[in-house]
Amino acid sequence: MEARLQLAVVVPTFNERDNIRPLLDRLEQALAGVEYEVIFVDDDSPDGTADAVRAIGAVDARVRVLQRVNRRGLASACIEGMMATAAPFIAVMDADLQHDERILPQMFEKLKSESLDVVIATRHAEGGGMGEFARHRVMLSNLGDRLSRFISHASLSDPMSGFFIVRRSYLEEVVRSASGIGFKILLDLVASSGRPVRIGEVPYTFRQRIHGASKLDIVVGLEYLQLLLDKIGGDLLPARFVIFGMVGAVGLVLALAVLYICLNLFRLPFFTAQAVATLAAMTANFFLNNSTTHRDRRLKGGRIAYGLVSFYAACSLGAAINIRIADALQRLGAGWLIAGACGLLIGAGWNYPITAFFTWRRSRRERRAPAAVYTSTVNVASVRSTGR
Repeated sequence: MEARLQLAVVVPTFNERDNIRPLLDRLEQALAGVEYEVIFVDDDSPDGTADAVRAIGAVDARVRVLQRVNRRGLASACIEGMMATAAPFIAVMDADLQHDERILPQMFEKLKSESLDVVIATRHAEGGGMGEFARHRVMLSNLGDRLSRFISHASLSDPMSGFFIVRRSYLEEVVRSASGIGFKILLDLVASSGRPVRIGEVPYTFRQRIHGASKLDIVVGLEYLQLLLDKIGGDLLPARFVIFGMVGAVGLVLALAVLYICLNLFRLPFFTAQAVATLAAMTANFFLNNSTTHRDRRLKGGRIAYGLVSFYAACSLGAAINIRIADALQRLGAGWLIAGACGLLIGAGWNYPITAFFTWRRSRRERRAPAAVYTSTVNVASVRSTGR
């Protein structure tokens, strides 16, 4: 009789092809004696990560891949992977070899023997550490830990950890309340519980990445902030719109600064000054939104000029509304600051949906086209069959 599946290891990936085989080899050593499977959830990596996993999965029944097309996000990828397994216990870890797979058996045994909901691999308990990471990375991690305590409802030494094991029954209890935003799925699952969570911790030392590049950038920080706001204030606004609003706030400050300069230094009429300020804000917002709000559809090369023109065109009605309302308010006696801000905010309500449709919409041809041409380094004949 075939042994019963005990543990699933869910690994979200994006451009991690070179790490797949080393990770599987390490898991095979660490989980000897455990009936497990590994589910890679790949966000349509241009480097062919999903095809590399499929080549291995063709001869190793423990390995499979969920390839997501036109969707991005570590948290949502983890949720889909966790819900795709029948295993009663589910581990989540990164593909970049920074998580120490050797502690998985200890985490697994602790979860079962102590009847816990979650066991977390922690870098901040005695015996753990951040390894040789740069000081600014350590400071960012510590800041994220402090902010997370507002929503975690539990005592966690490392709420930012992406390495943990969860009991399936607990996952099913909280998954429908999870936000699925950003990169911190553990915090999301713990903060989604309506009761005290039974948590255990096992220390480990964070390792340096060997292959590939870190995914940490400004958007990760923005999405983390959105997760915090979502858990505090409820699921009122989509993450993309919140980021768009943050970009708009930057544009608002810039526009008001330009408006002040035009009025006080160049002595332009208010109508003209508001038009100049609006154009400056639109230009800044395009480039900021292209690199943050719509980074998964980012325009590059020659398409930037086309995108900027389409952004101007899409925002033209919003700009007209903005200028007319601001001018009317100013004529009614409102101060230049109030009149200008009101005009810009009203125009932004139009700009978000219309620019998402006209400027960053991907055509069907783009969605269907392969992400990239690559040469796979996986030799199927050399993959060891498990005999399961």
